[in-house]
Amino acid sequence: MELNVIYFYTVAITDWIPLLKTEKFKFIVLNSLIHLIEKKKLIVYGFVIMPNHIHIIWELTEKNGKEMPHASFMKFTGHAFLEELRQANDPLLYKFKTDRNSRNHQFWQRNGLPIMLYDRKIIEQKLDYIHYNPLQEHWNFNDYFFSSCSFYEQEDKRFNWLTHYMDEF
Repeated sequence: MELNVIYFYTVAITDWIPLLKTEKFKFIVLNSLIHLIEKKKLIVYGFVIMPNHIHIIWELTEKNGKEMPHASFMKFTGHAFLEELRQANDPLLYKFKTDRNSRNHQFWQRNGLPIMLYDRKIIEQKLDYIHYNPLQEHWNFNDYFFSSCSFYEQEDKRFNWLTHYMDEF
């Protein structure tokens, strides 16, 4: 990914394990995004956190030290997942064990999928996709907390760290 380009980014948990099913892991993802936004390393226009994957519409604005912001995001969330599972002595940790030389555990699939978004119509299509992603019989997409839907549909102020895509296009 390049700086100052808007992307629709999808990345899944290794082997599609539903690690993000619980709120504590979803908040790790949110807090990492918020931290990088506050450091002005990225801009987030939309997101959804599902039990085993995430979709984000974002723009990487500045390197975080020597690494790209998405790499910092993946690294930080992986370390936080590891720490949380270790502290809880959670047997789920063993599902993420790897024999790679550079690490002992792998939480995110190695290659996320970035798709460059070059106009307003495409951004709107991807936002619709994100916002309808968590739909099930018992969910109202405006009520699902781990999505930017209520930010766009109800002007929800709890997501004041998001940037409205129309501010850019």
